[in-house]
Amino acid sequence: MTPVAAVAQSVPERHYTHHEGRGATPHRSNPLVIHREITTLDVRQGMNVIEFGTGSGYSGALLAELVGPAGHVTSLDIDAYLARWAGLIHQERGVHHIRCHVADGTAGFPARAPYDRMVAWCTPPLLPQAWVDQVADGGLIVAPLPIASVPNMTVVAKIRVRDGRPTVAQVFTGGYIEATTSPKTDLDLPGRWVDWENRVPTPSWISIAWRDADDHGNTGARTALGRLLSKDAYAEPYEGAELDWPSWRTFAAAQADEQLTAAGLRPDLWAIGHSTLATAAVVQQDGTLLADHPDSPSLAVLRGWLATWEAAGRPAPETYTPVLDRTDRGWALRLSR
Repeated sequence: MTPVAAVAQSVPERHYTHHEGRGATPHRSNPLVIHREITTLDVRQGMNVIEFGTGSGYSGALLAELVGPAGHVTSLDIDAYLARWAGLIHQERGVHHIRCHVADGTAGFPARAPYDRMVAWCTPPLLPQAWVDQVADGGLIVAPLPIASVPNMTVVAKIRVRDGRPTVAQVFTGGYIEATTSPKTDLDLPGRWVDWENRVPTPSWISIAWRDADDHGNTGARTALGRLLSKDAYAEPYEGAELDWPSWRTFAAAQADEQLTAAGLRPDLWAIGHSTLATAAVVQQDGTLLADHPDSPSLAVLRGWLATWEAAGRPAPETYTPVLDRTDRGWALRLSR
């Protein structure tokens, strides 16, 4: 039995996720995924740990068990309601070496730094420099990071910091809600990089990696979304086997194509593809290809991407080579093969 599985036996998950005083919180992750991330974090007794995204408080409770009374856990959330309730539940259980704070986690929490371990349950736009600066030398960060400037293109990265420089030791499938500067109420809409959305007659949205080339009125994004939603849009089924979405989205992001596009044309049904000022095409999670026209140039590009992905053997996210590139705001993650 792993250390995380052992401490999980003493932490009442539903007491946190479905507390009778607060009710069920929608801001929670699958407990098995939480266990995976915390196992990767390699937390030990006496460590100083910080988590970004308090949620129900369950993950913080696990971390508190792992560091023991000699350690300390700091938990940050932008949502005061979540942070305060989690703090109360910890107090009810007699767990006093964890503190929940209302704060924007992308800035870290310098008051308790340096940290031996950091874990994020929300996705920043890149690895913040503040996180790197606040980790002890040799410390670990486990966090979801974008691999393209459109939503839902993420992997979870295990990062070691030495001499002030982060290095990715491992990546694997995963992602969490985008980090935002205020509490997020609509969990179906991405928290950033949405270039146009419709709310009537039904919700839909689009994100274009070429947004810097669009005009002030978002004409390109708005038109591309309109083409995909049009009753005259062309549709065809994907001829390959059922899409392996984590593999496909990672492959699409790794192409680093400037015309990369993501969309949500129907609730709970994401799409990835290609668009320009004049054309658009995407493949949805259900395997339907949609385009503005049967002879759409974007559709030709998308078919080519899918063929190359199939020829590569539908590579798993873990098979890519990760590199962190320094920017003026932090570190951007890119993948290559």
